[in-house]
Amino acid sequence: MTTARLPLFPLNAVLFPGLVLPLNVFEERYRAMMRELLKTDEDEPRRFAVVAIRDGRETAPTGAGMPDAVTVPAERGPADGFGPDPVQTFHRVGCVADAAKIRERPDGSFEVLATGTTRVKLLSVEASGPYLTAELEELDEETGEEAGALAEGVLRAFRSYQKRLAGASERSLTTGADLPDDPSVISYLVAAAAVLDVPTRQRLLQAPDTATRLREELTLLRAETAVIRHLPSLPAVDLTRSPTHPN
Repeated sequence: MTTARLPLFPLNAVLFPGLVLPLNVFEERYRAMMRELLKTDEDEPRRFAVVAIRDGRETAPTGAGMPDAVTVPAERGPADGFGPDPVQTFHRVGCVADAAKIRERPDGSFEVLATGTTRVKLLSVEASGPYLTAELEELDEETGEEAGALAEGVLRAFRSYQKRLAGASERSLTTGADLPDDPSVISYLVAAAAVLDVPTRQRLLQAPDTATRLREELTLLRAETAVIRHLPSLPAVDLTRSPTHPN
């Protein structure tokens, strides 16, 4: 069992291993986190953990830069918006992120580009410092039975789904020869690229093994494709593209 204590970055989103996470960091508690990460040597990983929020806010309602910051003091604790016991506010399985790029802007905010690396289980949350930290246990990725065959089926289903959703002229994740052969990587790519809500993405992230994740994705993709096929139009095409999360 491998455990570590890392800075904790809660989001209304799910990060998967191997996927890129762009962040616009403007709130003070997360600025403090980035300033600390910048102290790490450039050749060392600048790691923090991302967890999805069950209930609460990823931005304190009266934090710096918010509309009512003029009348209410801007200095807030690291757990503001997450209730009296933050660990109960977050999903228990998250992902470690490695910040390859951290650029401070003239106004003190940060532009961050990170990549998910490893799934982790949230054991405890500490709120005594300028930002949240968490004790985390690394989760191994088990393959499960028939993962290879399931991955092939998921890719076929995703081709059909993406064409129905965005149109055949759009660039697809599943065309070309640049896709990995690893079923677990395929499972994470599809989970991130499909238009799914946070609870569904979270369920896929914490699947006990790759085969289980792929089976659920196959069911989801077939169901969603059937629904889209009967829609009179294809709204919200932009949802197929990953947004930048403001924090």
